[in-house]
Amino acid sequence: MHIAPFDNANHPIVDVNDPQVPLVYFNRIRLRTGETFDYRVAGYETCVVPATGTVTVETAGQTFAGIGNRGADVWDGEPEGVYVPTDTGARVTALTDTETFIAGAQFFETLQPFAVRAADLDVVQYGSDDTKTHRKIKHILGTKYHDRVGRLLVSELFTVGAGGWSGFPSHKHDTDRRDADGRLIETRHDECYNFRFRPDYGSGLQMLQRVDNEPGDAYHIVDGSTVKIDRGYHPCCVLPGYEMYYFTILGGLSQRSLKQFFQPTHAAQLQTIPGIMDMVAKFK
Repeated sequence: MHIAPFDNANHPIVDVNDPQVPLVYFNRIRLRTGETFDYRVAGYETCVVPATGTVTVETAGQTFAGIGNRGADVWDGEPEGVYVPTDTGARVTALTDTETFIAGAQFFETLQPFAVRAADLDVVQYGSDDTKTHRKIKHILGTKYHDRVGRLLVSELFTVGAGGWSGFPSHKHDTDRRDADGRLIETRHDECYNFRFRPDYGSGLQMLQRVDNEPGDAYHIVDGSTVKIDRGYHPCCVLPGYEMYYFTILGGLSQRSLKQFFQPTHAAQLQTIPGIMDMVAKFK
C-alpha cells in the first residue's frame, strides 16, 4: 500500500481503476515556467492543486488564472485549486516552476468547473499538544462545495508543532453499512495520501490495522511517500522534532459525505481530544 517516492514523469501515481483503491486517482506533475500539461480522465472528476508555484487551468471553455501562491514548499502559503468535471479535458499552464497535484474520484456525471481560492478554504484545527494530536486541516473541496462536487473530497493536513499522531482515534471507512435501526454508521471511501516533511529528511509511520486488536501493517513514510488506504484503521505519526503534511484524496462509493467508524478499542479517546467531532463534521 506504500509507494516510495519516484520520478513519475507526470504519469499517474494512482491510476484509474487501481486494483486496491479504484475510487480515487492521483497524479503529481512537475512543470517549468511556460510548460503545459493536458489531461482528461474518463469516469473521474478531478481537482488541480499546486503544491508549489502558480498555474492557470483551462477547462470546459473557462480559464482560471493565477491558481496557487506558494513558494518553496507546502508550508509557504495557502492551497488553492480548480475543480475539473468528469470526462472534461483540462490544460495546466505553469506561470512559475510548479509541482502540482491532480486528485480524482470516480464519478459518472459531468458538473461545472470552479476555482477554490485561499479565502474559500474550510479550515479546522483540533487536538492538543498534551494528547500529541494537534492538527490543522485545510479543506479544498469540503463541506462548502457539497452541492457542486460528486464524490471527491480533497484536503491538506498539517501537524501543529513537531511530532505526534494523526488519524487518531483510529477509524476506518471501507464499507457502506447501517446499524440495526437503519442508521448509517460507515461509508465506503477509498483514500490516498501524499506526505511531506519539514525538514524534508524527516519521516514517520503509517499504520494499517485490518481488524480491531489484531496485528496489522506499518510503513516507513518519507518525504514524497504515497499511501493507498483501501480498508482498515489507519493512524499515522511523525518523528519528534519534525512537521508532517499530507495531501488527502477521498472518493466515495455511494455518496460524498464521509462517515467514519472509530475503532472500538480506542473509541473512548474521542472524549480526550479537543475538537475531534468538529473535524469529523467537516468531511462531508
